[in-house]
Amino acid sequence: MRLALPPILRAPARVATRALFLAMLTLLAACGFQLRGSYSLPYESIYLAMPEYSVVGADLRRAIRSSATTRLALVPSGAQAIFQPGTEYRDRIILSVSGTGRVSELRLRYLYPYRVVDAKGRDLVTPGTIELVRDLTYDDSNVLAKQQEEVLLWRDMENDLVHQLMRRLAAGKPVPAVEPGASAQPGEAAVPVQAVDAVDAVDAVDAVDAVNGATPAKPVLAR
Repeated sequence: MRLALPPILRAPARVATRALFLAMLTLLAACGFQLRGSYSLPYESIYLAMPEYSVVGADLRRAIRSSATTRLALVPSGAQAIFQPGTEYRDRIILSVSGTGRVSELRLRYLYPYRVVDAKGRDLVTPGTIELVRDLTYDDSNVLAKQQEEVLLWRDMENDLVHQLMRRLAAGKPVPAVEPGASAQPGEAAVPVQAVDAVDAVDAVDAVDAVNGATPAKPVLAR
């Protein structure tokens, strides 16, 4: 015979259960655990060099907005980091065939290269490539259903790609704005940039030419 607890005893039990659940969430947060889809990016702002019609681009923008820590810049010049996708590659690989020579199993392969750079094109993190693979059994007697399944698998890989990109972006380290001990050149205004160099690109080229014994590309101003 099962006895029901009186209402006066049920409330403390519910409170204890909720307290235990909150304690577990606090412990997981202290260990660095994050729920799927919840990421904190180290960049104050980021620009996505992706077309508006891109499915991956739309999902990635949505994921960044949900992070609430990074602003989506409208132009590259106003961003601390710029995300540049490479040329994605999709392939269908035959894994096995039936005794009659018909395809019985396929492998879907998705390669997505990317870079994260600053406004001057310098890498903020090491360029990488994400590879995703899904296997699909094929049946000639049910072609339409298998085609729909393949579309769903490609979409699933796109979702997985966005989560992996967010994890890698969250693990990145932004480049310091100015190298410690560096200062602006005399006669030049100090411009805050998200790069390691303390001089602009033209001065950097002239400095290299001077070391190699070449004539600077522009005349040296009298100090």
